[in-house]
Amino acid sequence: MSTPSLEQVNAALATVNDPEIKRPITDLGMVDAVTIDPDGTVHLTVLLTVAGCPMRDTITRDVTAAVQRVPGVTGVDLQLGVMSADQRSGLQELLRGGQAQREIPFAQPGSLTKVFAIASGKGGVGKSSVTVNLALAMAAQGLKVGIVDADIYGHSVPAMLGVADVRPTQVEDLIMPVPTPSGVSVISIGMLKPRRDQVVAWRGPMLDRALVQMLSDVYWGDLDVLLLDLPPGTGDVAISLGQHLPGAEVVVVTTPQEAAAEVAERAGTMASMMHQRVVGVVENMSYLPCPHCTPEGREHRLEVFGSGGGDRVAETLSARFGYDVPVLGKVPLDLALREGGDAGRPIVEADPAAASAAVLTEIATRLAGRGRGLAGMQLGLTPTSKF
Repeated sequence: MSTPSLEQVNAALATVNDPEIKRPITDLGMVDAVTIDPDGTVHLTVLLTVAGCPMRDTITRDVTAAVQRVPGVTGVDLQLGVMSADQRSGLQELLRGGQAQREIPFAQPGSLTKVFAIASGKGGVGKSSVTVNLALAMAAQGLKVGIVDADIYGHSVPAMLGVADVRPTQVEDLIMPVPTPSGVSVISIGMLKPRRDQVVAWRGPMLDRALVQMLSDVYWGDLDVLLLDLPPGTGDVAISLGQHLPGAEVVVVTTPQEAAAEVAERAGTMASMMHQRVVGVVENMSYLPCPHCTPEGREHRLEVFGSGGGDRVAETLSARFGYDVPVLGKVPLDLALREGGDAGRPIVEADPAAASAAVLTEIATRLAGRGRGLAGMQLGLTPTSKF
């Protein structure tokens, strides 16, 4: 068997993506040295972005497997090094596309990422569960999806994705979002705290700064969809979002009862005041399928929290805004939905055939199929003369 060439090995390495940055390690300058012995043993050094890189085992496994597939390779001697400060600075400049100034990529005129803000009028309606399951359902459809857990005080998204204790990697002042097995990338203020149990006690300016940091200082790459889990209500973060991402579209989550519907209408109205479009309403905890009925009788529903809340919110907002705000779906009460969130295995991944998972997947499909609107986009037109 002939000895593998350096070109063959480099081509194999080019198929290995950094698990956090999601780009080939050869493009990122992570391959430091490659030599090949006459007997087919490949010696190589791969540079990690930081010494404590949480993905070092994944990189080791992927690089070794890729090189071993090259014909003629008899062994792989992989050494892991660490980038120097100059190399990290160069990587940061590469990822920012040469832009030294921080900017929010999703607010730029050329951005093709669909941004959906998941809002609610009050807490306890399952907004974060809806966000996480929508993200996983979209990722299962082949989309690149990211989540910003912008619920500064109640940041529960990392725990629902099973990455509550994971900390993001930082390259200079650029932060890598935390990858998950489902392919969804996530960043949360909870991941940026020194301790998981530390309390966030911030007011307006600090909240705005935190939101901007999670949007501009995080390297998201080329996303198809970005979901933001907003705090409940109509406070500082909702206002900041409207200022920094005017093109974001809003999904309002409510439950069927009158009290929840009334405050959900306020959340939708706040979005409209910030010139954002409300694209639909999700009624969560809509009903409980009767546990005593036979499979043929599952149409019998127990309306534990009443009925009509989602329809009322949709009708009110449609009349108020002058355009159609549909009910995107009604998610039934499901014990597995709650258990999956607690265990870090959301229902659309743990049990895709469940009734709640089916509704959430259908909602995700409707949202993913929406075209990127022009609302909030700068068209780059400048008047040259007066008429």
